[in-house]
Amino acid sequence: MTSTTPSRGRRRAPTKMERAAGKAAALQKPRVILALLLLLGLTSVMLLDGYLRSEIGNDARVRDGAAYDKVPQKILDGGPLLTFTGGTAKTQSVPKKTIVLTFDDGPTPTWTPQILKVLEDNKVEATFFMVGSMVSRYPGVVKDLVDQGNEVGIHTFTHVDLSYQGTGRLQRELKQTQLALAGAAGITTTLFRAPYSSEINAVDNYSWPVYKEIGNLGYTSVFVDTDSDDWKKPGVSKIVQWATPKNNEGAVVLMHDAGGDRSETVKALDTYIRKMKAKGYSFTTVSGAMAKLNGAPNGAGRTGTAGSGQAVEAGVGQTGAGADAGAGAGAGALGEQPGGTQSAPGSGSTDNSANNSSNKVDIEQSGQQKATGSTLYEGKALIYAVAVAEWVLPLLSWLLLVVGISVMGRFGMMLILARRHYGQRNRKRGKGGKFSWGPTVTRPVTVIVPAYNEKECIANTLHSLAQSTHPIEIIVVDDGSTDGTKEIAESLGLPNVRVIRQENAGKPAALNNGVRNASYDIVVMMDGDTVFEPDAVHQLVQPFADPGIGAVAGNAKVGNRNTIIGAWQHIEYVMGFNLDRRMYDLLRCMPTIPGAIGAFRRDAVLEVGGMSEDTLAEDTDITIAMHRAGWRVVYQEHARAWTEAPSSLKQLWSQRYRWSYGTMQALWKHRKSLTDKGPSGRFGRIGMPLVVIFQIITPVLAPLIDVFTVYSMIFVDFWASLLAWLAVLVVQLVCAAYAFRLDREKYRYLAMLPLQQLAYRQMMYLVLIHSSVTALTGGRLRWQKLKRTGEVGTPAGVS
Repeated sequence: MTSTTPSRGRRRAPTKMERAAGKAAALQKPRVILALLLLLGLTSVMLLDGYLRSEIGNDARVRDGAAYDKVPQKILDGGPLLTFTGGTAKTQSVPKKTIVLTFDDGPTPTWTPQILKVLEDNKVEATFFMVGSMVSRYPGVVKDLVDQGNEVGIHTFTHVDLSYQGTGRLQRELKQTQLALAGAAGITTTLFRAPYSSEINAVDNYSWPVYKEIGNLGYTSVFVDTDSDDWKKPGVSKIVQWATPKNNEGAVVLMHDAGGDRSETVKALDTYIRKMKAKGYSFTTVSGAMAKLNGAPNGAGRTGTAGSGQAVEAGVGQTGAGADAGAGAGAGALGEQPGGTQSAPGSGSTDNSANNSSNKVDIEQSGQQKATGSTLYEGKALIYAVAVAEWVLPLLSWLLLVVGISVMGRFGMMLILARRHYGQRNRKRGKGGKFSWGPTVTRPVTVIVPAYNEKECIANTLHSLAQSTHPIEIIVVDDGSTDGTKEIAESLGLPNVRVIRQENAGKPAALNNGVRNASYDIVVMMDGDTVFEPDAVHQLVQPFADPGIGAVAGNAKVGNRNTIIGAWQHIEYVMGFNLDRRMYDLLRCMPTIPGAIGAFRRDAVLEVGGMSEDTLAEDTDITIAMHRAGWRVVYQEHARAWTEAPSSLKQLWSQRYRWSYGTMQALWKHRKSLTDKGPSGRFGRIGMPLVVIFQIITPVLAPLIDVFTVYSMIFVDFWASLLAWLAVLVVQLVCAAYAFRLDREKYRYLAMLPLQQLAYRQMMYLVLIHSSVTALTGGRLRWQKLKRTGEVGTPAGVS
């Protein structure tokens, strides 16, 4: 025996199949990446939305009753405006008969605009201390507020008690809020008010270091003189009474434009402004009050007739609180000026050249600077990202509801219809007597075995057919195998076996070749790795006693089920065949005859044009074609065949990717079935919508359930989310157990169901998403050969 060895240094040229496979693999990589990016994008959107709503990183602790012996007494006795110059703390009070209206916790699209309307009607400006997450969600409200002449300050990004947080969290809270303001209104600010703060005498040993750190970053911390306690909803008169300063003192007054129903605040505000103006009070912003204290010309406040209308240089002042207010405030963690500015507002300088400079700002908004550079662009990016999250999450929530209803509805339909189907097909007595398809079919049939490189399995397959209790001829169509499959089949010497050799052309071509060479009017099609039970063919062909039946689907079972991957597929097969197919059979819209075991009238196959090469799912394609030709397709549960399922995740992915993509191709090819009339249109009216909803849309969207569940477990309520997940698992377990009961399977494999839901199901989701991306991008796949081991032998050896 001699063999030819290629010369050294020369490489064998790749075959046509190898070149096609290489191109297909290269095309799929970007689509896999795109599918993963879609999931990553979904996760990112959920995390962003959760952060904005304080579901992620939320710290609800609020400190109360701490000691204050480390806080300087002069600070505790000081005014509500706290600044630091060169590390030295300084407080100031609002001038007499001057009111600084401040609003916390906003903005909101409901109450903030109503408050702005009252302020505008009364020609009054106020300072709004805003939560960054709310700013990013309602940027339009912030822009309107600033354009109206009001001032903004930082109230952190997530409304967290900073006395419990480290330096990193503090700087992030400041930075993120600055970015939100930059994106919403194109500004940054030097004003700050801590959540849960009140009067300055409430500063304690834990919050004092926080204020020092914030002050050294250049921020002015603003406390309260008079608290309206409007959040208690005490009524309009009480709000007005509690917000009124005593003894004609000036005051920083606290109200809220968020946090609940603020209708009383809106009503009280108009009454309060009119009352205080009647008493001779003027209204201004925090910066306006500080400029007034610092000797700004013409004053800073309004009485309702005279506006400030003055501008001061946004530079670092040499003296006074105004200089302290702006110095160095910026992007917090980065230690730079907000918006890239180089100076701070609020100084008392009145230099004429400075007044004509483009850097001058309105006195009452001098705590703000124009955002520029990276701060502006990062801020806009944040606003856009939040806008996407605000649009996507409600949509996903509705989709989640739809998926949930669809999943539970499918379970309900399967259980009810499968039970009814089983009762009809296994009826032994009662109305109508024992179930029968008609006269027993005993005439010979042709079994077609397409084979491509099946040397490991072909002997077991043919030996199982040789034991058939029904008269058959066997046609093995060798599709250009290179591993000796043809020679093995011929060497067995089995009776009634013909081996036909053809050039490699794919499974549909091999099946069509077999149909053309079949001697009988009924053809059974199977895979080259499948093992039939002795009575499988006899059971499979009995429905052809009914002349209206054109095709029959058998019951394919996983033979190599004693591995984790095999057990997962075993559960899937049992549920799919015993519940799904029973349901579709009863509705007369069976979508697929499995390639492992199916039977057809030969004339019906030829009538619809044979096995098509238009799609990768030739079995689904021809099944739908049979429906459209007016033939009935049924499921025969007693015809069992054992198949070798993929034994590795890579092979499983490859197989299911081809299946799901091929199904989409077949559905698209037969989309006109939706408008078919009469019996031939039944699949389009019933089957097509069910397949699209249950096998494409629902599985594609099903990851939402798992993503939301994991998200809720981590960030919302672990136990409630876990119980909800377990409830769904119990429903699936009930369905699976019922399917196992119908098929007389051992229940022990159901122990793998929870792990299947955690791992296997996620992979199937990714496969389907990958297939959907491929379909949407117009990709095409070739039929793919799985590596076989030949471990599936006689059915009797399977437990």
